[in-house]
Amino acid sequence: MKTYTPQLDAAVLQRLSDYAALFAEDFPQAKPALWSGVYLQGLLLDGERKSIEPMARRVTLPAELQAKDPEQALQQFVSQSPWNDQKVLRRYRCHLAQTFASPQGIFIIDDTTFPKQGKHSVGVQRQYCGALGKRANCQAAVSIHYVSPKGHYPLALRLYLPQSWTSDHDRLRAAQVPLRYWRFRTKGQIALELLDQVRSEGLPGQVVITDAGYGVSGPFRDALAARGLFYLAGITDETVVFAEPPVWQPPVPAAHGRPQTLPHLDPQGPQPLTVAELARRTPLRRRTWREGTKGKLSGRFAWIRVWPAGGWERGACAGAHPLGLLIEEQADGTRKYALSTLPADTPAIRAVRLWKSRWPVEQGYQQMKEELGLDHYEGRFWHGFHHHACLVMLAYGFLALEEQGLAEGEVERSKAVKKKIPA
Repeated sequence: MKTYTPQLDAAVLQRLSDYAALFAEDFPQAKPALWSGVYLQGLLLDGERKSIEPMARRVTLPAELQAKDPEQALQQFVSQSPWNDQKVLRRYRCHLAQTFASPQGIFIIDDTTFPKQGKHSVGVQRQYCGALGKRANCQAAVSIHYVSPKGHYPLALRLYLPQSWTSDHDRLRAAQVPLRYWRFRTKGQIALELLDQVRSEGLPGQVVITDAGYGVSGPFRDALAARGLFYLAGITDETVVFAEPPVWQPPVPAAHGRPQTLPHLDPQGPQPLTVAELARRTPLRRRTWREGTKGKLSGRFAWIRVWPAGGWERGACAGAHPLGLLIEEQADGTRKYALSTLPADTPAIRAVRLWKSRWPVEQGYQQMKEELGLDHYEGRFWHGFHHHACLVMLAYGFLALEEQGLAEGEVERSKAVKKKIPA
């Protein structure tokens, strides 16, 4: 479901002003704090483009701000002003946690892409672009979202810098990338850094959900488990597993050459197979994960136990603990797969519902791009991109809180109606 988007009448604008004021002390001066409220207003007002020029024509400046050229002032605020987006986002996460935090909270790791022309925008290169469904010139950013029974909202986002960037210090310097980000990091490494950052602030939750872009990496899954987190991580259909406990033989002493140090697979025992092969012989059952606006949402799933088989040829997976394997067959026959460290007694319907909790994030990305202009930033520099992304997340958080207020109002009205109805 989409986040509720209110009409910006006087009452909503006042609430937006109060919301923006929460972050005022995280800006170095009073004027940038005021411009942040103007920028949020521009992101929330109707309009196809949320880049500086069209926003400057739509916004209404508060009486405290005097600007002959609002467009230039907004450009300076988002691209050049030295405010710290990380400080602002820490306060944002703390504020939204007061409404949405829950022990049942789930961390969703994902990434998004931004098609670009040219080669100067920070982090841009020819790579797979999910927004276009093909390889293209684009930027990519890693994100963490939070989903709880009370709502969902983005937590953090950081640009991915390919090796073509991190190996070119002149290019990094020209794009004003801070020195601490010059070392190459995979998307998985960025995701773990962001996850550690948001969890260090006390946000509750013990489950991480991610797609195959991250889940195919065994070291990434191991890193989640090492943090005491349960995961449900997408994998490709070529991932190999054992359908039954494998039998391992001890290392064989070598008469010549280097002695074996790892066990080897018993050829008479269970052999590895791809999850696609396993799925073809596994019965699937229709399960409903929630009620949608057009009826029940359901699909065909299997939830079984498997043993990891990565590196089985050299005995690298010997002694590995069994994992859950979720198999999903979509309406068009496409199958998706996910490995999980959820406890062995986890009901299948819980695994399905956790897996499907990624859906609000997909809707959230759509809204942040289409309505709030996440992909409309036209500058080239690191700070400008992250300032804009920070303010888009703040705008989304405001809408999430507005929707929560509307929902609470409906509950109160419902209670009042019930009191009037005789038993």
